[in-house]
Amino acid sequence: MAQRVVTVGSKVGLHARPAAKVAEVAEETGADILLTFGEEEADAASILEIMALGAMNGDEITVSGDDETAVNTVADLIASDLDGEE
Repeated sequence: MAQRVVTVGSKVGLHARPAAKVAEVAEETGADILLTFGEEEADAASILEIMALGAMNGDEITVSGDDETAVNTVADLIASDLDGEE
């Protein structure tokens, strides 16, 4: 299983718009990707589960799954400033 720890780059954390972008990309990979923040876990393809994590800018998230390329794609996205994009 591939796993990577990343720091949330979005200034607003993983809330509505950033969560939607992460979920969209995770879904497009076709892989099962899990996000872990503290004791909470979320399906990376679920906007609501991602938002429920409550992860803010600077928090560390663990991204894991069976597909290393998909894990890295989602991890890179979480580390970027998603709220800075229109």
